Amino acid sequence: MRKAILHLKKADPVLSSVIERVGGYRIEYRDPDFQTLVRSIVYQQLSGRVASVIFGRLAALVPGGAITPEGILKLKPDKMRRAGLSKQKTNYIRDLARKTARGKLKFELLPKLSDDEVIEHLTQVKGIGVWTAHMFLIFALQRPDVLPVGDLGVRSAIRKAYGLEELPLPQQMAELAASWRPYCSVASWYLWRSLEGPAAL
Repeated sequence: MRKAILHLKKADPVLSSVIERVGGYRIEYRDPDFQTLVRSIVYQQLSGRVASVIFGRLAALVPGGAITPEGILKLKPDKMRRAGLSKQKTNYIRDLARKTARGKLKFELLPKLSDDEVIEHLTQVKGIGVWTAHMFLIFALQRPDVLPVGDLGVRSAIRKAYGLEELPLPQQMAELAASWRPYCSVASWYLWRSLEGPAAL
């Protein structure tokens, strides 16, 4: 990771100052599996604290606490709703479970696919868009060069760090990030962290 950080510091003075403020790179990865993707759906458009409670309740409903396609499909939708899931997210998670159980979505294939192929494979599921696929690429498949152009946190951090009047559009982000490649995921992690704690000052 030292190579990535040195590259980013050399490539972009603004990002270099962000890295200095944030400090060490401490990204936490998750397994590239069904449960991680369910977790991503639960966390969509919710605060981390609220989403964590709902995800915990959902896990408690499934036998053994491990969220599997079979376990989800055994649950009644009403029971999932009582865990705090919206009707929409309940439908998304059940669609993911059905497609996984039928072999339409194959998690074991994902590490062998390109980033674009992973996005195409995941977005066949209702409720999984490019943002969720980007998060899966970064935090589960550990891909080093993903630029999540639809992420509000990264966009907000760029606006703040680079003194922009408005949130950057995807094309602006791509142009700005050209010098970060092949380490856009690392840059994105630093930008997220730059909005938290002492680094946000």
